[in-house]
Amino acid sequence: MKKLVLSLALVAFLGLSITSCRETADKAEETVESAAKETEGAMEKAGKAVDNAVEETKEAGEAVEDVVDEIDNDDN
Repeated sequence: MKKLVLSLALVAFLGLSITSCRETADKAEETVESAAKETEGAMEKAGKAVDNAVEETKEAGEAVEDVVDEIDNDDN
């Protein structure tokens, strides 16, 4: 009788542990996919911010050149 109870307990334990591992693996995979999507979005935003900063820097450089040209023209 003890062997039967212990065998059933062992089978039940193994069955439950296998099920929970699958669910954990699925949740882990979903978490990884979600993190990848969020990272991709952040990288795109960072790229756009860098592009905007480059454009603003170019515009500021052109404005400085214009001011320098005006100062040079005033001296003549």
